[in-house]
Amino acid sequence: MLTIKKVPTVVSNYQEDGDDNNNAAGIRTEDATQSQARGCARNCLGKCCLPVSKLPLYAFKKNDYPSKNNAVFPSDDGVSPISFLNNLLLAQWEDRMRRGLFRYDVTSCETKVIPGRYGFIAQLNEGRHLKKRPTEFRIDQVLQPFDENKFNFTKVGQEEVLFRFESNDDDKSRFFSSYAVDICSISPSVVAINVSPIEYGHVLLIPRVLDCLPQRIDHESFLLALYFAKEAADPFLRVGYNSLGAFATINHLHFQAYYLSVTFPIEKAPTRRIMTRKGLQGADLVVSELLDYPVRGLVFEGGCVLRDLSDAVASSCIYLQQNNIPFNVLIADCGRKIFLLPQCYAEKQALGEVSLEVLETQVNPAVWEISGHMVLKRRKDYDDASEDYAWKLLSEVSLSGVRFESVKACVSKATGLQVEVDTYNIDQKECIYDSEAPQVASHMQRDCPAIH
Repeated sequence: MLTIKKVPTVVSNYQEDGDDNNNAAGIRTEDATQSQARGCARNCLGKCCLPVSKLPLYAFKKNDYPSKNNAVFPSDDGVSPISFLNNLLLAQWEDRMRRGLFRYDVTSCETKVIPGRYGFIAQLNEGRHLKKRPTEFRIDQVLQPFDENKFNFTKVGQEEVLFRFESNDDDKSRFFSSYAVDICSISPSVVAINVSPIEYGHVLLIPRVLDCLPQRIDHESFLLALYFAKEAADPFLRVGYNSLGAFATINHLHFQAYYLSVTFPIEKAPTRRIMTRKGLQGADLVVSELLDYPVRGLVFEGGCVLRDLSDAVASSCIYLQQNNIPFNVLIADCGRKIFLLPQCYAEKQALGEVSLEVLETQVNPAVWEISGHMVLKRRKDYDDASEDYAWKLLSEVSLSGVRFESVKACVSKATGLQVEVDTYNIDQKECIYDSEAPQVASHMQRDCPAIH
């Protein structure tokens, strides 16, 4: 059994609470008193409290057809319901910031773009690396059963929840500021804050929270994450997923998302088409492989309807899970482009095959780091950050060429996509960060439009 000593990332103020003491859990006394009549004293997301609760509800229109411009869906009153989701999320996130629910102020963290071809992004986030009791995590099993005795999102307090995110059979997306939870129809999916944020607006999307799903991709949950990216309709909001063995630290199904107003390096990497499936009116489903990037990966795009794209990625993830291959997923471009990144860093770390220089940085390369947003925990690493450093770290993550070729073959089989390598169809992105001086990557502006 492969295990590594690691410090779990704290994503909720309830994560380390070992008893029912409200103050230890970060609940104000008056909040605890008000919640006594609603299940347990913590007003949590468990079956004791959620069924008798009312939460804000964002009900999205389940429109499977992708749009060339997701940002423009005017309603009768001239207000875009998709823009409304962005405003709602940011307003609620800032409200939780004002209420002191975060462990630190991420907007004060220093961030810069590293000079070089790709413009890797470095952030100094010393507040995220706090000394806590080390925990043993198995890293040799991507699929592990849900354990209700360990921290999971049913233990999160409802004050950390921003809203429910559910599909709507109506002809437009709608928002309800207070809506009763009906667990008889379906377990609610919720959007909650990450109390140790990496960036502005960092949230967790937790599908069907009461179903207590382990951290594993399924078709419907992945489609929900894709709808979330599509509804937000902001290319600077990316949605990420980490499997077990690829630095997911909580075995309860969840996706992450946050805003960063620069292009991720992985989004600029050249690609080559390797698989296609013909669609109607030119809407081919295309899979490409990354070229000239430190981590080998696949890029999924196209499809006639959103479910085409979602099912292809989900089927590929399910194959990786069943074959015990850790992976990360990045959903970019408002859900139109998806990066699938199998990795082996934790395996190499447990076997002692990672260089001491890289290990000393204590960076766990999950989806954000692999995508080019390097969250650094030491001032020295931040000051000395270079493209060579980022490349060296991420190269430790990548599968070997032989293992990656095997993954590509099995993805083709799992998705029914035809292998069609076109050596002339290389999508070469223009690299724009060749300046000698580092550029500052600003956080989202605090005065961005929001609903208060």
